[in-house]
Amino acid sequence: MLTTGIRLQLEPGEKVTLQPISWQRFEGILAELGMQRASRIAYANGILEIMAPLPEHERSKVLLADLVKIILKYQKRAWEPLGSTTFKRQGMAAGIEPDDCFYIENYKAVIGKERVDLSQVPPPDLALETDVTSKTELDAYEALAVPELWIYTAEKLTIYILVAGKYVKSLISPTFPVIAVVEIIPQYMQRAKVVGVSQTLEEFEALINSSK
Repeated sequence: MLTTGIRLQLEPGEKVTLQPISWQRFEGILAELGMQRASRIAYANGILEIMAPLPEHERSKVLLADLVKIILKYQKRAWEPLGSTTFKRQGMAAGIEPDDCFYIENYKAVIGKERVDLSQVPPPDLALETDVTSKTELDAYEALAVPELWIYTAEKLTIYILVAGKYVKSLISPTFPVIAVVEIIPQYMQRAKVVGVSQTLEEFEALINSSK
């Protein structure tokens, strides 16, 4: 048992919500939870959520990130992945750990960095989530000014883009404007349930390459 009263080992699918939580207490809880953990956090507006993903969530997040990497490879774009890095900034009173994220336009800013200080570098260009994202998570992404957020849930991909500091839904990805990701990503996320991940990735890569 942690001194904060939070159990370190949550059951898969379990979520703990704490409020109100000050920035100082948030930092203290992060330190107690440590880096080597399966749970993920979201913090915004004085609300802290600690979540333990389900096993199927882990498979989905890896697949979604791999699909993004295939598109980036096809477009011959440089990128740096930071996975579920903890992004936080005191001045914005927010923190988040995405399922995965990519620095694309700003990839040079994080090359070789094991930790990211958002007071020194911009947030990731694209963040990915593969579950029903709570308002606290959305508020955290918005506060940290992540330009583009994908949420895949219930066999649907929803794109949020930052406009004047607020998220709005979009049918087009600013990162991949010429690819209908809202249509094709869900198809291949579902395809993996039929033929497996490796064959799905091969089929997706063939589709992307055929558009040359």
